[in-house]
Amino acid sequence: MVFVPGLGACGDDAGRDAAVADSAMVDSQVDAALDGGTDAARDSEADAAEDAGASLGFGHIAGPCAMITGEVTSPSPSYFLNRLDFADDPFDDPEDLPLLTAGGREILAEGTAGGSSGVSEAFAYEVLARCEGASLLKTETEIVYTGTGKITDMLVEIDGMKVGVSVTRAFVFPATDPFTVAIAAERLTDKLSDVLLSSAQVAAEDAWVKQILVIMAYGEMHAESLMTAWGTLDAAVTADTIVYVVITDGMDEPVY
Repeated sequence: MVFVPGLGACGDDAGRDAAVADSAMVDSQVDAALDGGTDAARDSEADAAEDAGASLGFGHIAGPCAMITGEVTSPSPSYFLNRLDFADDPFDDPEDLPLLTAGGREILAEGTAGGSSGVSEAFAYEVLARCEGASLLKTETEIVYTGTGKITDMLVEIDGMKVGVSVTRAFVFPATDPFTVAIAAERLTDKLSDVLLSSAQVAAEDAWVKQILVIMAYGEMHAESLMTAWGTLDAAVTADTIVYVVITDGMDEPVY
């Protein structure tokens, strides 16, 4: 399933074929779309997400919510697009921590298993919590595996089911350089392959029904390249993974 806000959803195969056959149409569709804690705290975050829109928090979620309902149990891959606007207020830690969900604060407090991706992971969770009803079960370092290798960034609950969430960023340096379809395809292939590897070795106690790959995208160009590239990927790579692209606007530098 491919869902671009304002356009509705289409069948998986049809959406992927259209992306391959007509990249210009894909670009125009994306452009049109872009215009247009405690357990109690975690539970309240999930309850706060409503079909009509996102709950309040740091940054304005401009896209529709409750998009992935039903996709968690689907055997097919799916692709969604959303938008997070920081306007003229960049995230400052610790000053802005109280404005995050309990899960977002926990992700930042627990840290990651290496790298400097904590802020991007926290805001990927913020969108899922405020817009898709996700509640945090475990952070990256708490998930149990049967061996060593690729790991997943967080374990959440959506609609009563365990879902793994991996996070990456669509960004090159300097930021004005083109984020090409070739770069997007390589990034997607690498990260979707990692999703399959971590899913294969997660322990039974933390086993998820499927994974979401959240991609924090620096701009419209990045989103367009990602959508076009996704339509060209082999089915063995996309598997049943949900790709959830979040375009960031405004003063979003802390995410990258």
